[in-house]
Amino acid sequence: MPAQPRPKSAAPASKPRVKAAKPVVDANPERAAAVRVLRQFRTLFNAVKTHFQQVEKSAGIGGAQLWALSIVKAQPGIGISALAQAMDIRQPTASIVVKALVVGGLVEARKAGADRRAVQLHLLKAGAAVLRRAPGPFAGVLPEALAELDEVTLKRLERDLAKLIAGMAADAKGARIPLADR
Repeated sequence: MPAQPRPKSAAPASKPRVKAAKPVVDANPERAAAVRVLRQFRTLFNAVKTHFQQVEKSAGIGGAQLWALSIVKAQPGIGISALAQAMDIRQPTASIVVKALVVGGLVEARKAGADRRAVQLHLLKAGAAVLRRAPGPFAGVLPEALAELDEVTLKRLERDLAKLIAGMAADAKGARIPLADR
């Protein structure tokens, strides 16, 4: 009797399979750990970069613009300040993103109310078409993955990353700039 082929397990379409990194061979175990963690960061950054490249290729706009577009769709009439808050970016950064969406004919900015400086954002048909052809998640793969982690893991990760950021003397201003804009 011939052997039956084993069925292949299907991985979810939204989560790419990641090959395990080759073991680090180093006489110094502390260096080996640092290299393993460096490889993990590379894996993360490359996954983010690949997602944004796919977004730009299929949707024709950047990741931050796509995320903003999805929020405008979900919250018609949202203002720029509320959009900035929803994306956890600075208001001037949100204004730049919105300007590109308006110029691209994807969003309409309507002035309403007593304060004629305030605008309400509305999705246009072209913007809806972009969202239909864009790969998700619209907020990006990193925010999506972080949202799936439990509170204990997030707190530990936050503590550990704070140590790393302090050790690098990194500029805290970068925390409110979307990765898609890098």
